Amino acid sequence: MSETGRLADTVTTTDVEHWVQALAAATGPDEQPERIDLLRALERLTCAAAGLQAQVTADFAAEQRRAAADAGVARERRDRGIASQIALARRESPHRGGIHLGLATALAAELPHTLGALRGGWITEWRATQIARETACLSIEDRAEIDRKLASDPERLEKMSDNDTVASARQMAYQADKQVWVRRKAKAHTERRVSIRPAPDTMAYVTALLPMAEGVACHAALAAAAASATATGDERTRGQIMADTLVARIIAAAIDDTAAPVSPVRVHLTVSDRTLFGSRDETAHVRGYGPIPADVARELVHAAATSGVAELRRVYTRPDTGAVVAMDRNTRLFPASLAELIRLRDPVCRTPWCDAPVRHIDHIHPAADGGPTTLENGQGLCEACNYAKQAPGWVAESINSPDGRHRVRITTPTGHTHHSLAPPAPRPAVA
Repeated sequence: MSETGRLADTVTTTDVEHWVQALAAATGPDEQPERIDLLRALERLTCAAAGLQAQVTADFAAEQRRAAADAGVARERRDRGIASQIALARRESPHRGGIHLGLATALAAELPHTLGALRGGWITEWRATQIARETACLSIEDRAEIDRKLASDPERLEKMSDNDTVASARQMAYQADKQVWVRRKAKAHTERRVSIRPAPDTMAYVTALLPMAEGVACHAALAAAAASATATGDERTRGQIMADTLVARIIAAAIDDTAAPVSPVRVHLTVSDRTLFGSRDETAHVRGYGPIPADVARELVHAAATSGVAELRRVYTRPDTGAVVAMDRNTRLFPASLAELIRLRDPVCRTPWCDAPVRHIDHIHPAADGGPTTLENGQGLCEACNYAKQAPGWVAESINSPDGRHRVRITTPTGHTHHSLAPPAPRPAVA
């Protein structure tokens, strides 16, 4: 920043670091009106920063694609690793990195007025995302026309609520192309899925994204079951009955002889021996969920053992750090037992800030280059991160850690390094 307070044409990392330090050391005004004015100004600054992030992201991606093309990389593989680099820079998951990349590309290439409104601090990044999402199924020409109509006057766009923005963009899209809803519906149907994420107090959110008709039918069936149970005097709440019915219809035993048998479901619980047998109360770990209290872990094991479905397998760790003990293998593919050990050590994808489930057991040093099939050279990755690692310029290596825990150093094509440290396995506390 110059002495006059004006920004240079090119903003550098040093400039931004100075602003961050200034904001971190600053205090707000004493008067209430000035505090509101400052909140408004800081919000505009946040939006403008998001706009510059989008522009820089688009420029970075374009240069990466050009470099890949010059190197002879096939067109369908030129984007590999770009979203992951963006995610690491923004300290977010690769999934979020892909969203940022998609938005930046759309804004820079097809929605210049929306990008201008964002860079001017008139709209939020979320508002820009809404406009991009509602026009995604249109032709480039129709999208550009809606961008002009909706965002060429940023002050007017600023006064619109999120709902108004979505409604306006959606109506303009329909007027531009009556078949847009058909394409949107077809695309939405391909995105149906079921996901899980932890909830407080050893609960979990299991979410299903379904086509509207099926989703409404599922909810109606559960609601009908709740109404029927309530009518017979069931004292559970409506929500409790619906949740219990969902579980029973998916994983419980068949209700009658004609129903299809229920497939067994394995829950991977890692717990120290002293906790399991009651002398300690350290947390245990459930794959796909996270840490759980010791008493809950013991209840799960007891229930499984009582039903005759418990399977106990020993995993050896260092008592001081919880680092999993090595297991050597010489095969190209990870044997089931070794892959299972890696999954116990790596409960989620090892890429920093990625919490996706492990889908691939990856050779850190590629097997094609002589990398061994060992615990030290293995890591759990999600599918996207494993593919990103295969892009030119990415280097991953296992390095020694003072506490014995598994550590991986990741170097991106731009030379930036990130470290991934395996979480410690549950172990007894030192007496």
